[in-house]
Amino acid sequence: MKAIIPCAGRGERLRPLTFTNSKPLIPIANKSLVLYAIEAIKEVGIRKIGLVVGENESDLRQVLKNGNDLGVEISYIHQDEPRGIADTVKVSRRFLGNSPFVMYLGDNLLQRGLTTAVKQFHDNRAGAVLLLSRTEKPQLYGVAEIENDRVIRIHEKPKTPPSNLAAVGIYVFDSSIHSIIDHLAPSERGEMEITDAIQKLIDGGAKVEYHIVEGWWVDAGTPEDMIEANRLVLQNLQTGIDGSVDSQSEIRGNVVIGKGSCIERSKIRGPVIIGDDCRITGAFVGSFTSIGSRSALSNCEVEYSVIMQNCEIRDVEERIDYSILGRNVRLTSNVRRPRSYKLVLSDNSSAELR
Repeated sequence: MKAIIPCAGRGERLRPLTFTNSKPLIPIANKSLVLYAIEAIKEVGIRKIGLVVGENESDLRQVLKNGNDLGVEISYIHQDEPRGIADTVKVSRRFLGNSPFVMYLGDNLLQRGLTTAVKQFHDNRAGAVLLLSRTEKPQLYGVAEIENDRVIRIHEKPKTPPSNLAAVGIYVFDSSIHSIIDHLAPSERGEMEITDAIQKLIDGGAKVEYHIVEGWWVDAGTPEDMIEANRLVLQNLQTGIDGSVDSQSEIRGNVVIGKGSCIERSKIRGPVIIGDDCRITGAFVGSFTSIGSRSALSNCEVEYSVIMQNCEIRDVEERIDYSILGRNVRLTSNVRRPRSYKLVLSDNSSAELR
């Protein structure tokens, strides 16, 4: 069995962060989003993974290389232009051969992984297994219609959803999907829809099953989703302090402090993860916050936020809450006024708050 991870999208819903960050490399709890997909795939014994890439190929190659350090074998499959999820299968045809495969959209995070769904696929000799999750906003997703424990229809972002079961963007297919995609016409929005391909599988009599995911699922497609994903991952954080903490500092809850980091006269209230070579001085870092390596915080308060690498936050009076700061952001304040800041700043930004 093999796997493909579509990574060629431009991440428009995450702008301005994705103007200078490749979406799959944006960190959740200080780990690139795509690594969660790779780990979930590796957990079910799959080692050959194809990343479908576009203009972000060099960024992904620089970070992931050939996958050896991760215990997998990564192939890079170029897609000239994002033309829909089904097209990622089409451009991956040579890589996949006749192997059954997992398709894992890289902006998804699952608490419980893929083990049960992949086992179901093999045990029942299914043509496809769709991973579904109950959601309060099914109209934003592909929605499954179920009858007699089978998927009988899949609706792409319906105005009137037939159920609350959303396709989470993770699928298991056998090789029969290829002949269908070869003859698939673009949808009204000009994309090759995987939901159309699945419907043709169903109409052709294929055994299309479903698995309702256990635990939480996040589609990390917006800044708000990224912050929520960060919170959910940090819930399971285990304490590990490799840096130094002075006697005037207070650490509560589960906290990770990376190598070379120094905490002075500060309060850290977990769950919090702080990367390597950070300096936290006279600061408060509250729950569900991740701070990337080589960042410096002084005389400030941060909570429920994602702070990426090489950031500086200094002398900001009001607490920074529910925010995302891209790499190399410098945030300072010279005048103290009672304000609350909600921020999404892209890489290399510099802001002075008055």
